[in-house]
Amino acid sequence: MYDVSMTDDNGLVTLTPIEGVPGSGYIHASYIDGYREERKYIAAQGPMDNTIDDFWRMIWETGSTAIVMVTNLEEKGKKKCSQYWPDSGEQLYAADSEDGGITVTLAETVPMVDYVTRVLLIRKVWIWPDGDMKSRKVSHFHFTGWPDFGLPRSPMGLLKFRKTVTSTLTADSRPIVVHCSAGVGRTGTFITIDAMLDMIKEEQKVDVFGFVSEMRQNRSNMVQTAAQYVFIFKALLEQHLYGDTETEVTNIHRYMQNLRTVDPETGKTGIEAEFQKLIRIPIDKANMRSGNLPENLSKNRVLQVLPYDTSRVILQPKLGVKGGDYINASFIDGYRQKDAYIATQGPLDRTVEDFWRMVWEWNSCSIVMITGLWEKSQYKCAMYWPDEGLQSYGDLTVTLEETTGFPEYTLRTFSLRSHKDDTNRTVQQFHFHGWPEVGIPDNAAGMIDLIGQVQKQQQHSGNGPITVHCSSGAGRTGAFCAISTVLERVKAEGVCDVFQVVKTLRLQRPHMVQTLEQYQFCYQAVVEYLDSFDHYANFR
Repeated sequence: MYDVSMTDDNGLVTLTPIEGVPGSGYIHASYIDGYREERKYIAAQGPMDNTIDDFWRMIWETGSTAIVMVTNLEEKGKKKCSQYWPDSGEQLYAADSEDGGITVTLAETVPMVDYVTRVLLIRKVWIWPDGDMKSRKVSHFHFTGWPDFGLPRSPMGLLKFRKTVTSTLTADSRPIVVHCSAGVGRTGTFITIDAMLDMIKEEQKVDVFGFVSEMRQNRSNMVQTAAQYVFIFKALLEQHLYGDTETEVTNIHRYMQNLRTVDPETGKTGIEAEFQKLIRIPIDKANMRSGNLPENLSKNRVLQVLPYDTSRVILQPKLGVKGGDYINASFIDGYRQKDAYIATQGPLDRTVEDFWRMVWEWNSCSIVMITGLWEKSQYKCAMYWPDEGLQSYGDLTVTLEETTGFPEYTLRTFSLRSHKDDTNRTVQQFHFHGWPEVGIPDNAAGMIDLIGQVQKQQQHSGNGPITVHCSSGAGRTGAFCAISTVLERVKAEGVCDVFQVVKTLRLQRPHMVQTLEQYQFCYQAVVEYLDSFDHYANFR
């Protein structure tokens, strides 16, 4: 039990005492009011091994059908919360209680980049006289994007998580059980953001200080640190500035019509206004220290496009080589998969060896190249593969096994062999020729086909990151990553949100989707993809 979060009696959750068991009516949990809604939440500490049974008794007795978890099971090598649900199948909890306990069955798990949703079925073991098994579905929302140290760099992940929670639950899904480890810091932060967004919707104003003060009447130390308090305002500002840019695919043409309409006050279309918001987000130059080190400067093709330290791809250091772990490349999240892509510049002659080291070390089996070696008489990318036969790059030998031409791309199959351990791996390069030297493609059919072919290759080769590059590793590279991610969500959920996807990319690597034309092309690709189906409702 944590001293920092002692519960106050006026909000205390009480359990039905078990006869002969002293203290069995107690659990470290408190009722918390929402915005204009009494007892909307229960703030609780993360279950410990000796309190898991009590936790499930609380879920059952309070009628809760929703759990929001904002901690990982382990952080900084320390246990933060006991796993209180089964990895598969069903598990019995509170077996010593008079009614025989509660079984919890894991029915579904859906992992996303920053969170996991689970469907749990809970049932009382004792069968009621009418034969009713008294089972209940509980939605479990587990936010995994809170780093071990401090706070998330951006509130976007938590806001997306909160939207998943609110869109899944109904007004009957009360109380919502929210817990972190101690049940005050992140728990209080999530509850405050949720309540204040409800307040903004109703009153177009917030009262963070007043709400946190009220929470603390029921549970001490809710919103534990000044940094968490500031983060709440960042989240509310994020939502206010950028709002909700999602649309269901059934409305895509109406949505696009609105985006193409010129605002008489600004003289800009909706798409132009969105892109202006994106380019106004400041570049985090303080987060580019590695790329700016003297020993690494010559490895960068374009000095405006350097990887952020927090998302850069790190190579295994080379003995006696300063900066041997550096390459101008960034990890990029996909729709469901963290680090689904490696966005990188077109290799320079001096960085070809580093490029292949990266492909090998990070187990990438697909390379997407969206540039010519030369464009407009400018050197855009080194030829980093052998034209025929084999070539050695440091400790790796690359052999060109096969070249196949398609209308808009060339597929090259390489065999990579490591001299260190004499192991082999097959890597496929998709060299896209459908992007003109100036502007964007006339249509998105070639790009959509390319994305489909790369995804098929990924299914065969495993789930290592897809290495994507153009020349700078930002413009066309960003468009490919954005379209891939947007279309994955379109297929899975029937929902499109180009703006938030590109915004997320730009937080992981500067200048991703570099021009207004490229941004418009992302929307164009979605529309063309959907138009290839007769009925949007059946496109999946």
